[in-house]
Amino acid sequence: MRAAGEYGPRLRVMRILTGADGEGPARQAAEITRGLPPELFDQRVYGPRLALPDLAARRLPGLGRTAGPGGAACALAALVAEMLRFRPHIVHTHTARAGILGRIAAALTGVPARVHSFPDHLPLHHLRPGGARAALLAERALARVSDRLVTSAARIRDDLLAAGIGRPGQYAVVPPGVRPRPLPARDRARHLLGLPERPPVVAYVGGLTGAERPDRLVEVIRGIHRALPEVHFAVCGEGELLGEVLAAVPGLGGTLHPLGRRDDVETVYAAADLVLLTSDAAGVPIALVEAGLAGLPVVAPRVGGVPEVVRHEETGLLARPWARELAAHAIRLLRDEPARLRMGRAARAWTGERFAADRLAADVRRLYTAIAVERGWWPPSALAAEAAAKDGTVIAGPVGGGDRG
Repeated sequence: MRAAGEYGPRLRVMRILTGADGEGPARQAAEITRGLPPELFDQRVYGPRLALPDLAARRLPGLGRTAGPGGAACALAALVAEMLRFRPHIVHTHTARAGILGRIAAALTGVPARVHSFPDHLPLHHLRPGGARAALLAERALARVSDRLVTSAARIRDDLLAAGIGRPGQYAVVPPGVRPRPLPARDRARHLLGLPERPPVVAYVGGLTGAERPDRLVEVIRGIHRALPEVHFAVCGEGELLGEVLAAVPGLGGTLHPLGRRDDVETVYAAADLVLLTSDAAGVPIALVEAGLAGLPVVAPRVGGVPEVVRHEETGLLARPWARELAAHAIRLLRDEPARLRMGRAARAWTGERFAADRLAADVRRLYTAIAVERGWWPPSALAAEAAAKDGTVIAGPVGGGDRG
């Protein structure tokens, strides 16, 4: 373990988030913060609330996801004041709105290094045409004042580059890291969720908004139900389109169980035989990583970073984003228990290796170390030591001048 000052100054890192409890970016930021050694990194986390209560977060006004223009101005002023007080070497933003506010504040205050982690996907398709254009132009401009742009999957990086956001040398692909939670016994989990003991259960864990296509989810469920009426469905999530799921309940003979949002998602995985995704767009869905860690195969559309989690015919089945094809894949696995169990075992091994929480912290540590070496804060031997500790590559892009001791 390196002692403080062995490389150079202890790096001050300001981590900024917006959004609600339990969201993926908050959990990833928490894993990074906990995984970086305090003798090398002085970290402060800013946001409205965080998913994990043991991570001390400094609350600032206006950082809520739904804050209006007045809230944005208030948040920007508060961030500027905090940066002038803390004088961070690195500002790292972890959500779309935080990326806008945090990078503007960092540019205004002269923070030397700015890192932005993109969410699962740039949500341009949710916006009106004019709003999408404005968001795209904003991301292009903010990329020009960023040192690193972090994505969870190579495909997301390629999509952003195709949209004219940033340069190849700025990007680092850092897959998410998930710490597996202990699973309750299967019968206990089903009892807690009000599910029958014996029939197969297909689970969905995620939001019920436009991008997640709950209408397609309902269509897939109906397709499975027609072929296998004994199968039950556990839908864990909430959103403005929850009504589409609730409306389908009466026509499925008591087999559809809307669970709402739950903090104990491990209970849902413990009760399930198969996990389903129906989204139109996705980065690297944490729910699919969690499903793999729980030893469950996945049926999902081949979109975004999903193929980097689900290996077709090895840990699950991928399909075009068509309800009929997704339902057919699910039916195939529900009828073939040996294949389902084999894929579940492979999924646990793959996700445990690829998406470990310790690996996430190590990747980000190497990224920060590369910036510190480029800036002259730490000697080149620091980067060599990181490379020797674990074989891995951080994409090092050109950075501007600036110093902060």
